[in-house]
Amino acid sequence: QVQLVESGGGLVQAGGSLRLSCAASGSISSINAMGWYRQGPGKQRELVAGITNGGSTNYADSVKGRFTISRDNAKNTVSLQMNSLKPEDTAVYYCNILTVRGQFWGQGTQVTVSS
Repeated sequence: QVQLVESGGGLVQAGGSLRLSCAASGSISSINAMGWYRQGPGKQRELVAGITNGGSTNYADSVKGRFTISRDNAKNTVSLQMNSLKPEDTAVYYCNILTVRGQFWGQGTQVTVSS
């Protein structure tokens, strides 16, 4: 069984910063990719940022230049540094990992950006 534990969400004013972290543990065989998704009120879940084993990254257009994803392969952790936050970034953020055994999700952490 795989467990993903997220931390770092909260309430911040527009223009502020937050850092999300996610630690994976359990029966992890091989993690191919790690990423963060979000689901805003009344919206579908969307990919925010992803990072491969080799360090290649991709970002949603809406967060490019503001968010940075990073991972520590030795510790099976992935982080998301979020700067210049906007009210439209308000959402529940989910950690996601893709392994040879399948895809796993964290429980989600709330990020609220006030205007």
